[in-house]
Amino acid sequence: MQLFQTISMAFKAIAGNKVRSFLTMLGVIIGVMSVIVLVAIGQGTTASVTESISSMGTNLLTVNIMTRSVGGKGGARGMTASSNSKGTVILKLDEILELEQDESIAYVSPTCTGSLTVKAGSTNTTAYVMGVLPAYQYIINQGVEQGRYIIDADVDNRSAVCVIGVDLAQELFGNTNVVGNTVYIDARKFKIVGVLESKGTSMTGSSDESIVLPFTLAQRMLESTTISSIYVSAVDSLSVDAAQEVVERFLYKKYQNESTYSVMNQTQMLETANETASTLSLMLGGIAGISLLVGGIGIMNIMLVSVTERTREIGIRKAIGAKRRNILLQFLIESVVISGLGGLLGLVLGYGLMHVLENYVGMSLSMSLGVAQLAIAFSMAVGVIFGLYPANKASCLKPIDALHYS
Repeated sequence: MQLFQTISMAFKAIAGNKVRSFLTMLGVIIGVMSVIVLVAIGQGTTASVTESISSMGTNLLTVNIMTRSVGGKGGARGMTASSNSKGTVILKLDEILELEQDESIAYVSPTCTGSLTVKAGSTNTTAYVMGVLPAYQYIINQGVEQGRYIIDADVDNRSAVCVIGVDLAQELFGNTNVVGNTVYIDARKFKIVGVLESKGTSMTGSSDESIVLPFTLAQRMLESTTISSIYVSAVDSLSVDAAQEVVERFLYKKYQNESTYSVMNQTQMLETANETASTLSLMLGGIAGISLLVGGIGIMNIMLVSVTERTREIGIRKAIGAKRRNILLQFLIESVVISGLGGLLGLVLGYGLMHVLENYVGMSLSMSLGVAQLAIAFSMAVGVIFGLYPANKASCLKPIDALHYS
């Protein structure tokens, strides 16, 4: 029997049981759709994180210090004590600022973050508050749309001024023309001196929904007695390694313990983020792949039923000269066609669902050609693997036994 005739018979058998064939495909459809959507989410997350980190420049260093708070309030500029009475090392602001004297470092800013209650008129909300130095805006490449940023005088005098994100301004006042207005942060009156440039979500959160305060005042309001996070900007991308060496040398001299702190540059952060996102994509793809295997079990089950139902047909075909390979090929083609059509439908539905979800996950999702090809190839492979046993069973039937089957 010619290959074309075998394929034609396989399609006729599928068309003769449309509902059953569709229900059999459903497992593959759901599996492929899941693979497409979940991998797209993983890849979208990778792209979003990479873009967020890259937008902060290629010369950024991030320092995290793992020290416990020791009580009391401080952090004012000019204090130089390096430890408290209990011997816990405390990093002070003026010590950090000395790093700017190195020729490889352009800007340095410690940060102090937390959540506080913000009120304007009758509107209350909880906002992300960040205490920084004026240099912070240059380190992360973010300016202001209106007004001004925090200045040195604000830090020195602990001035009750703030710079507000555009989304938060809209939420509190109904517009973004808020420079000069008053807002209450943790029941304390603040004057808004600027509106942050819209930047969306970044590795430190959404700046559009945050408030920036002078570092020294933020420390007091957040009751933070230690400096645990520092942002450093190298002079240029070629000076990053030199700047990192200077910072690490400074911290080691201070703490005498490398496990107490970590210093990461943009390349390291990108690599870490990409590794994490790749692991996430692989895990999501693996979870979705399980549903494809379940769909394959469904195909095997239906093909075994089909072999049983068509036992006499197989006996007749063998009796008039059909060879074992013809029977094997017919049932195998049926299995592959079912899984292949299910894969194509899953691909189309996954593409549609992916675009629907874009509005909910807040990031751009895209389906790469490689992922689409892999999903279809895997669905076809499922058809071959799970269709082989039923096809082999059909091909091994003896004509005399098949003809006597009722």
